[in-house]
Order: sequence, then structure tokens, then C-alpha cells
Amino acid sequence: MLNKKVFFKYIEAQSLFMKKKIVIFISGKGSNALNIINHFSETDNLTVSHVYSNNKTSSFFEHKFNSNIKVLYFQNKDLETKIFDDLKHIEPDLIVLAGFLKKIPISFIHNFKKKIINIHPSLLPNYGGKGMYGSIIHNKVIENNEKETGITIHYVSEQYDSGEIIYQKKISIVDNDSAESIEKKIHKLEYEYYPKIIKSIIENQ
Repeated sequence: MLNKKVFFKYIEAQSLFMKKKIVIFISGKGSNALNIINHFSETDNLTVSHVYSNNKTSSFFEHKFNSNIKVLYFQNKDLETKIFDDLKHIEPDLIVLAGFLKKIPISFIHNFKKKIINIHPSLLPNYGGKGMYGSIIHNKVIENNEKETGITIHYVSEQYDSGEIIYQKKISIVDNDSAESIEKKIHKLEYEYYPKIIKSIIENQ
């Protein structure tokens, strides 16, 4: 007769196997990754299975997650080899870049077609490209007296921030806005819309 503990572990494993898998890549604190994990923690059909970081000092590693989520540090030199092999084994339904600053290799783009997305804190094609991220963008927006900014969620292509746009959300810039206040507004947009777009993409695959 099957032990009850073994039985429930088997059921849990089967449930995880049936869920759509999201793999996240981060380079910073991972606040977007944490938000995505929390958003899907109670869903029946989606789960974050892995989070990869190329920043071993990221505060993300201080968070405690259930044993079903694997959080791993890697060196950039391993991205095209060990990590690529990992992903082929995992077979993720979607690879989500959440503040990941390393350029994605062409091998990833060819192997995981329409399965790698990124969120960018500007209205692309404005303020995109290599070296354009976070406060660098928001300071440029202030410097250029822009009237609006926002977020862009897009598929990842061979060039920085140039893939097909999936979704954009605009916000107005007011007279007393600073780079810091814009950053806070942008984070709110990211936390609200990134999980929604992830869910929509996976459900329509």
C-alpha cells in the first residue's frame, strides 16, 4: 500500500509537471521577479520554476521561497553553455527578463522563438539600446523635458530593445517630477502589468 506522504508528494509533483513554467533572469535586486513569483504563487496553471541571476550579491538571494522554485547564480561565461543546456532540459513556456542586463545570445533567440520577453522602462524605441536602463533613462527623460514616459514589454531579438512590441503603457510627466519619482511610477506600472502580460502570452501560446 502506498504511503500517504509519498502519495501526496507524487500528486504535488504531477501538479507541478502540468503547470506552465516561467523562468526569470535578473541582474539587480529582483523586485520584478519577486512580484511575479508572488502573483503566480496561488495559480493552478502557471508557476515560476527557476530564477537565474548573474549578480551574486543580489538581495534577491535573501528571500526564502518554497522548494519548487530554484534560485541560481551563474557567471556570464556560462550563459551560452551550461545555462543554455539547463533551459533546453527545463523546456520553459516563457523566459522572462526582469532587469537582466546581459545581452541574450542568438542561440537562445533561435531555440526559444517567441518565448523570451523583456520589460523596458521607457516607451521604445525612445531611450533604448545598450547601456540604457533604470535611472539613466529617467534622468535623460527629465533632461529632455519629455511630457510622457512609460513601460514597454517586448519580445527579445538580436539587438538591444528592438524586438516586437507586445504592450506599452504611458504615464504623464508633471512639472515637479524627478528621476526618483518617475522611477517609482514606472515600478508601479511594471508590477501591475508585467504579470498580466506574462499570463496573457502563456495562455495564448
